[in-house]
Amino acid sequence: MRISLGSDHRGYKVKEYLKNVLKDLEIEYSDEGAFNEESCDYPDFAEKAVKKVIKKNSDFAILICGSGLGMSIAANRFKGIRAALCLTVEMAQMAREHNNANVLVLSANFIELKEASSILNTWLSSNFEGGRHERRIRKIDEFK
Repeated sequence: MRISLGSDHRGYKVKEYLKNVLKDLEIEYSDEGAFNEESCDYPDFAEKAVKKVIKKNSDFAILICGSGLGMSIAANRFKGIRAALCLTVEMAQMAREHNNANVLVLSANFIELKEASSILNTWLSSNFEGGRHERRIRKIDEFK
């Protein structure tokens, strides 16, 4: 498994923390920035990370900004991307099981680092259920 990471300046600390979590899990990742806490624009890093998923250079992406909302909106502009903002482990589980999310979005402002780790672990260990959810995902994929 390979994951691309992207954050803005607000999400930088969470991204750096999650890199260590991924190392401990022996999951390969690429860091698409930001590389410090200087003010920057989240769409730039959302684009870099999700394009790796689209091109199949990564299996998933994790995006972090202050609220998580901007990253979610930016990522979901790309065809084939199903980005889910998850503030709890329950949301992370449902994002994978019901929505087949291929991008996890986290909020630096509304979750603690330990929560981010728990959300990530739940998201990684959950799988798409298919069935009735597959039909719904297909309908979304047909949007123009």
